[in-house]
This record gives sequence, C-alpha cells and structure tokens, in this order.
Amino acid sequence: MPRQTTTQRRSLLLAAVRGGDSSIPRLADRFGVSPSTIRRDLAELAREGHVVRTYGGALDTGPGVERTLREKDEINADEKNAVARAAAELVGDGEVVLLDAGTTTGRLAHHLADRAGLTVVTNGLSVLLALADSPDVEVVVLGGRLRHPNEAILGGTVQRQLRHIRPDRVFLGTDGLTAARGLCCPTLEQAELKHAMLHAGGEPYVLVDHSKLDSAPFAYFSPLDRPHTVIVDAGGPASARAPFRDLPGCTLRTVPV
Repeated sequence: MPRQTTTQRRSLLLAAVRGGDSSIPRLADRFGVSPSTIRRDLAELAREGHVVRTYGGALDTGPGVERTLREKDEINADEKNAVARAAAELVGDGEVVLLDAGTTTGRLAHHLADRAGLTVVTNGLSVLLALADSPDVEVVVLGGRLRHPNEAILGGTVQRQLRHIRPDRVFLGTDGLTAARGLCCPTLEQAELKHAMLHAGGEPYVLVDHSKLDSAPFAYFSPLDRPHTVIVDAGGPASARAPFRDLPGCTLRTVPV
C-alpha cells in the first residue's frame, strides 16, 4: 500500500474498523505501519468519538450501532466526567434527584456517593452500582425489566412508579441530541420513558458530551417540550452548540474539561 498521510491512514483505518476488522496486528500489516502507530491512531479516533477502544482493537460507534454501557463509557471519558462533576455541584443537600440510566449519569452518581441526606431515584444499573456502598444516600430503584446492552430498567412498572415521585431535579442521558427533535433513543420504549422522566420533577437537565450534539443514531426521539438545561463539555466546534443557544426553553451550560 502506498505511504499515506496520517489523516488519510486514519480515514482508511476507520473504514476498516467499520468493515469489521478490529485486530491491531492485522491492521498494522494492512497499512504497513507498526502496531504502536495503529494504537495511537485508534486512540485518536476514540477521542473523537468514532470508535471505542477495546482490548486488542476497536469497535465502530457509527449510526445505528448500539454499544454496551462499558464500551460507551470509554468514549470521551474526560468530557463525561467534567459534565457529571458540574451536574453534581447543582444538587443541594437533602434533595431528591432522578437519574436516568447511562454512562454520564453513572458518573454523576459517583460524584454524589460521598454526600449525605440525598435520595437518588434511578432506573440505571450504573447509578445503582456507583451508590451501592454509600450508606448516607438513600437509593430508590425503579423496578422493571433490565435491558441489555445499556443496562436500563424499563417497563410499564417503571412508568407507573414515576407517578408517585416528585424529584427536585431530573438528570437525563441520551445517545444523541438535536435541537429539532430532542433526545435520540434506541427504542420507542426508552423514548417514552425519558419523556415521562422529563416531566416527573422540578428542574430537568440533559447531560451530554460534545460528540452527541446534532447526532441522531437511532429512529426514536423524546421531545424536550418543557424548559430544561443542557450541560455539555466545551469540546468540538462552537457551531454544534449554536442551535441550542437560541432554542426556546433551552438553557445551554458549557463546562471546561
């Protein structure tokens, strides 16, 4: 293969991963570079949100591909942590908060683990695990069916239980966010549940890293039809955040990483 620029190689590398080739040794041989170069390329593609790094290779994160919670947690980890930390600072002592299932909400739970007097209501296994060893945080788990691969608890029982709870704040996660349609979800059931969560409490927040802005990898949406705040990291182009600055009912909060 003729020698390519780094940009050209990474573009072809991404195409190879999306074609199903995830082995570092095979990719190194295919592109005529060292395995360490392939690892650096994959690390950069992962930082940009195009792939998820795995042991020995990478996985595609392209449209329509739903990854496990662990795989998604590796994408833009620093950015997600910055968003979660900013969200935790909004939670006051003694509040009741509703945390959606997801990677960033799981990180938010981690930042709340040492707080006392909080009540956390959740349908997310990642939230539950983050707070399992926190005796001073009361955890209410919405009961239903555990869905893989995103480890969310779903079902009619979850929606019915929401009717009996009035949290002070609601923190929602999403697989994508558009100004026109709201939260992008892999299933209709999840879209309906997120909409119910949005209207369940006082102050609603959407937690996203910058790669999810103007992204719609799935066909189902939950409209953000009440005033809300989007908390996002400062990465990516400013143009991706611009539609949300002018969106009626939306307050955009950008946090540094």
